Amino acid sequence: MRSMLLGSAMALLVGTTVAAQQPQSDAQALQRMQNFQTTGQSLDLETVPQTGRRADQIRRNLERIKLPQGFQIELYAVVPDARHMAVTRNNANVFVGTRKTQMWVVVDRDKDRVADEVKRFAPAVRFTQPNPCYSPDGFLYVVEHNRVLVFPAAEFFFEGPDVAVGTVVEQGNLIPREEESFNHGHRVCRVGPDNKLYVSLGQPFNVAPPNKLELYNRVGIGGIVRMDRDGQNREVFARGVRNSVGITFNPRTGELWFTDNQVDGMGDDQPPGEINRATAAGQHFGHPYFGGGRVRTVEYKDTADAQLPEVRHPEAEMVAHAADLGLHFYTGTMFPERYRGGLFSAQRGSWNRTTPVGARVMFTPMKPDGSGMAGEPEVFASGWLDDETGEYYGRIVDVAQLPDGSLLVSDDTAGAIYRISFRR
Repeated sequence: MRSMLLGSAMALLVGTTVAAQQPQSDAQALQRMQNFQTTGQSLDLETVPQTGRRADQIRRNLERIKLPQGFQIELYAVVPDARHMAVTRNNANVFVGTRKTQMWVVVDRDKDRVADEVKRFAPAVRFTQPNPCYSPDGFLYVVEHNRVLVFPAAEFFFEGPDVAVGTVVEQGNLIPREEESFNHGHRVCRVGPDNKLYVSLGQPFNVAPPNKLELYNRVGIGGIVRMDRDGQNREVFARGVRNSVGITFNPRTGELWFTDNQVDGMGDDQPPGEINRATAAGQHFGHPYFGGGRVRTVEYKDTADAQLPEVRHPEAEMVAHAADLGLHFYTGTMFPERYRGGLFSAQRGSWNRTTPVGARVMFTPMKPDGSGMAGEPEVFASGWLDDETGEYYGRIVDVAQLPDGSLLVSDDTAGAIYRISFRR
């Protein structure tokens, strides 16, 4: 796929024509960009101011944040609705998804570890809740509610409005159209060590009803699917996942780890959130029979044990309703030794808990060989939630790593990305 796309690019760039200056449909825009033709979008891309009252206030709010000794946190970029991040391999540009229709690219041109520019990415594309992931050979994948696109050489093309693009999964083919929902429709992706594309597919109910189970198990709703990078040979990799909005691979073992948001309405302190580990394809992670951890759901409490699938329970049980989202295995050397190889994860914060909890970055230490946890999850960065008033000063979504070993943290409420570094 890579050679085909890049080969076509070189052949067609010479023949590029100028698009008519008129609105185009999403399909028309994609077709023109696939043919390396311009879409007529303005060369003056929408940018986000990085100075002023808003940026100053976000910096003041960061004075609230508590970190282990020696660590510091700073504003990296103002990015509206910032959700999941993908850091490119050469320039360390950061592509940022949202729950809306925009994607952003964050550029640090002078490498002072503060963004110089935040601009709209591929403005002609009508994204629907886009999230990015990046391949080792430089392809940017964008997974939406019901479509998957790929942008070869995104690091090269991002400077202008028109971007080389391919369609991995056509609109309406990621899930059946009749299953589209405003609930649990935010997808995330990763390219695995097997060079396949992995996509999480949250199921739209609080607890999936019996009449949906056969369909969901077959197509991978309430699970994680994988496919070749051109969309072929799709299969369901994991089932029994209520709504994972964070997947990653342990670089030491190649195993897939993921968070899972668990059932609401069962009380303040149950069921627990989950950090899971998939050791093989085809494993089942409990939903809808379990609400989280080993807590059975009310709807399926009478299902006999003999009727249950073989369930793989979580590696770590997290505090109930904290909304565990993005996660990342730390591979850098900036942080002290105890953090190397460990798992950082984001908790966005609760919405249906009497006493709110979350809005923080967690850390889970790992055994040196990556075979499992070396200790229980612990709070690494906190303070975005005011414990006295219950007010959120930010809600944390994802964690990513810059080449220098510092950690990026996204916040979709403040509309910002933060950088956590360590003073040697």
